[in-house]
Amino acid sequence: MLFAALASASGELAATSKRSAKSAILAGVLAQLAPEEIEPTVGILTGTVRQGRIGVGWAQLRDLSVAPAEMPTLSISDVDVALEELTRISGPGSMAARRARLESMFADATEPEQRLLWQVIGGELRHGALEGVMLDAIARAAGVPLSDVRRGAMVTGSPGVAAVAALTGGGEALLALTLTPLSPIAPMLAASAPNCADALASTGAASVEWKLDGARVQVHRRGDAVRIFTRNLNDVTDRLGGVVDVVRTFPGGDLVLDGEVLGVDDGGSPRAFQDTIGDFSADGTAQRALGLNAFFFDVLHAGDATVIDEPLSKRRMILLSIVPERHVIPAITTADAEEATAFSEAAVAAGHEGVMVKSLDSRYDAGRRGGAWRKVKPVHTFDLVVLAAEWGHGRRRGWLSNLHLGARGADGSFVMVGKTFKGLTDELLAFQTEQFPKYEVRRDEYTVYLHPEIVVEVAVDGVQRSPRYPGGVALRFARVRRYRPDKTAGEADPIESVRALGGRAVPGRA
Repeated sequence: MLFAALASASGELAATSKRSAKSAILAGVLAQLAPEEIEPTVGILTGTVRQGRIGVGWAQLRDLSVAPAEMPTLSISDVDVALEELTRISGPGSMAARRARLESMFADATEPEQRLLWQVIGGELRHGALEGVMLDAIARAAGVPLSDVRRGAMVTGSPGVAAVAALTGGGEALLALTLTPLSPIAPMLAASAPNCADALASTGAASVEWKLDGARVQVHRRGDAVRIFTRNLNDVTDRLGGVVDVVRTFPGGDLVLDGEVLGVDDGGSPRAFQDTIGDFSADGTAQRALGLNAFFFDVLHAGDATVIDEPLSKRRMILLSIVPERHVIPAITTADAEEATAFSEAAVAAGHEGVMVKSLDSRYDAGRRGGAWRKVKPVHTFDLVVLAAEWGHGRRRGWLSNLHLGARGADGSFVMVGKTFKGLTDELLAFQTEQFPKYEVRRDEYTVYLHPEIVVEVAVDGVQRSPRYPGGVALRFARVRRYRPDKTAGEADPIESVRALGGRAVPGRA
């Protein structure tokens, strides 16, 4: 199929706001694809290409200027091959080689095709067909239950793989899909709760676990092979040699574990998050010397059995039978709010963020954020996207300072919810001034406007209604805690989560 068909479909998707209409458009495209075109198409039309990171930054796209082709000749497979080639370019001269490959692909594309390529590669696809709509479309095109498609996407970590199974083998092929060690799946996510009492009211009897201020990892073992993936499913095995060595010592056969990697100092106290993240740029030997350790809280596969459908209470028992206690995140089982609160206070006193409160009956819903898991922190935080930065005044003159902050909208756009200049150290000001121009879209006398890509963690005391910002709410006493290079803009908190705080002050603040 010509790539122009996808560009045309993207235009149709953007022209309607009805979910059912979007699903029908996608289903019509999927039904016409050759088997080898299915997975690339699903990735392209959801803005998450199967190659993952392809090494093309915002600045490279911004500076790209290629006259469009007059007639469509590019096929879906041509684009898929080009994206694959872009991911493999590395070493000296890689920037020039990557630019040349981009120019070649764009030169073969018509104007609508160029627009779609630019949107997909640049993370700007805004036609309102996110993963949920695509899963609906796959079920419709294949004539199979949506629940089967969702499960297939969950256990493989890929809607594209589920689509291939559904469209080429039907329901039987979908049900045959299973979690396979060494193939990552999307992590289960948590909603927020203001305190342990509220969390327990939602979950009932729960596993209350320390929430470490580390980097989330999913560790797979199959035979002698061990692979480690980030929350974005990027392979970081070669950067965590010490963790690989530790996991090889665990008993049993094949494994898939969910946990955190955390820097620990000589006294056993957690190191700062930015130090843990910084260690990811080092090699395994350096990280062992720095004390980067793994701590686990869940098991998804053990031996020859996938256990994501088992209740957490059972998964926890399996975890404790495999992983030594020193590598398991501390937890208690309780339905008592006072006991949970005391445990949370102990976690904070030990230098951690707070606690996770997880229903004992919860299954592992990969890639989903539901009420079965609740995160409780003494200070409420949001992961937001930097939309712009204003030039500073006085002592901050010459530095990019005051940040414009955005939450993720339902259609993938970003909705401004406030500004802040608080919490910015000289080190962060220098970082912003050096890095932000690389993401510049435009500027005026006072402000540099950015492509929405940089994620920053912001602490707030609450949220209040406000007509000042497009989201209808404003952050109260927002201050920067840290930047989150481990997260993409697509993982920023949604506007619904910001609104849900509803003006409540964070517990414990006068």
